[in-house]
Amino acid sequence: MKKFVKVLAIVLAVALVATLAACGNKDKDADGGNKAGNSVKIGLICLHDENSTYDANFINALKAAQQELDLTDDQVLIKTNIPESDACYTAAEELVEAGCNVIFADSFGHETYILQAAKDFPEVQFCHATGTMAHTENIANFHNAFANIYEGRFLAGVAAGMKLNEMIESGKISEEKAVIGYVGAFPYAEVKSGYTSFFLGARSVCETATMKVAYTNSWFDIALEREAALNLINNGCVLISQHADSEGAPKACEEKGVPNVAYNISTISMGPNTALISSKINWAPYFKLICNAIANGEEIPTDYCGTIKDGMVELTELNEKVAAEGTKEKIDAVKADLEAGKLHVFSTDAFAVKGEKLTTYKADVNTDEAFTPDTEVISDGYFHESEYRSAPYFDILIDGITEM
Repeated sequence: MKKFVKVLAIVLAVALVATLAACGNKDKDADGGNKAGNSVKIGLICLHDENSTYDANFINALKAAQQELDLTDDQVLIKTNIPESDACYTAAEELVEAGCNVIFADSFGHETYILQAAKDFPEVQFCHATGTMAHTENIANFHNAFANIYEGRFLAGVAAGMKLNEMIESGKISEEKAVIGYVGAFPYAEVKSGYTSFFLGARSVCETATMKVAYTNSWFDIALEREAALNLINNGCVLISQHADSEGAPKACEEKGVPNVAYNISTISMGPNTALISSKINWAPYFKLICNAIANGEEIPTDYCGTIKDGMVELTELNEKVAAEGTKEKIDAVKADLEAGKLHVFSTDAFAVKGEKLTTYKADVNTDEAFTPDTEVISDGYFHESEYRSAPYFDILIDGITEM
């Protein structure tokens, strides 16, 4: 009997230790970070679906975060092809009814509908990418998020400039023919900030580079993006980049044998002979941040901006078959300077406007209906992009770039 009691005591003790260990660790991941556990149910509202490189980037990031946080499939709900209309509010309402306690929408035009949902469902946290209103609305459960993607675009531009130099040195083009084409969605600050940072990256290594920008006035239109790329190529552009969300431009470049730098995903499979590199925002760290905040009863930042340092700004795989020799080493060196704060993408020494260096500029940061400039954003020798709010507000047309 004593032996039985002793064995039972040991078994119970082992079980207790295991239970305590499990309880103590259930909210921790492998490197000590929090796990979301069963207290989180997240909903994602996408403008398009996986066929859009933009939306695919969000979907892939959420799935990566789901895996890292050990969330089950019924804790992650994704709604695709939700337009920038009342349909967005309806989608948010349906996600609330499905039990989601944090909801994220991925498109600029979703913002007003997500803001209304936040007001109507104060017990649910609402997060929105590329938005401008959270820092002025001051609603406890409404949040904006973005990242310093201009850092990634600058690095991708460095790769493009290296390629242009290679083309010049090989005699394929002359210095004055180093013309970049850029397929942009809309003439918004987000797009202008992106193509300007890309151009400045290219110009930092290829001084004769110029750029032509063509707008499609659509975030996702395969035919229009293809047509825009072909028109740019026919107008003398020898390398194409983009801020539009389909494979239209990369595939057009592969057809024409023109180097291409894309956005959001690697396009090497679409253009093995022309795809150079892509820049992207990695949203997985942000999804983890908001899920862990819900699980731990912590506040979500009102207006969050990720950086290249914290892993939210990335470059995809470099296509060594297409890239100029020494590109990786050059990118690594420039990236180190960005992370150390030695290099500022929008240094006013790096660009001019109508031949003049900018020493002052008021940007529309606290957006109103008239888009009134309200905040001085140049100091210490550079334009302070995404520091006064996460969404870009650089909207200047600089010398060397022509909008078609």
